[in-house]
Amino acid sequence: MGQLAGIAYKTEKYGAMISLESAMVGTGTGVASDYRGIPGKRQVTVLSKEAFEAACNEIQDSLPWTIRRANLMISGIDLENTTGKHLRIGELVLEITGQTEPCFRMDEQRDGLKLALQPQWRGGVTCRVTTGGTITVGDKVMLAD
Repeated sequence: MGQLAGIAYKTEKYGAMISLESAMVGTGTGVASDYRGIPGKRQVTVLSKEAFEAACNEIQDSLPWTIRRANLMISGIDLENTTGKHLRIGELVLEITGQTEPCFRMDEQRDGLKLALQPQWRGGVTCRVTTGGTITVGDKVMLAD
């Protein structure tokens, strides 16, 4: 079992990430007000705190998790090779649709970050919302089939 460590969204394509303590996540909206929250395979992105810290250690820097531009950060769960599984955060259920491939924007944030995020799915996963719900930082997270 893991824990929800962070929630964030952006209102436009290259907009700043806005952190929240709690949020409604819906099947039609993703994280409420998020630019990319429309239904589809990349409706919500999830980052592992441990994987992100490993990437930061590799480039010898301490960076805020929001620089990765993911919607949710969780701790205590390894996301590598989890396509088709489900993350449960309270009443929220997310279907993992694949790996979030790090893009050129990561090197714009910090040189070397894109490469450091590539091994072991350190860049996180993409998800589709199957059951919406309100989530709060600190909620328990479970990985299920």
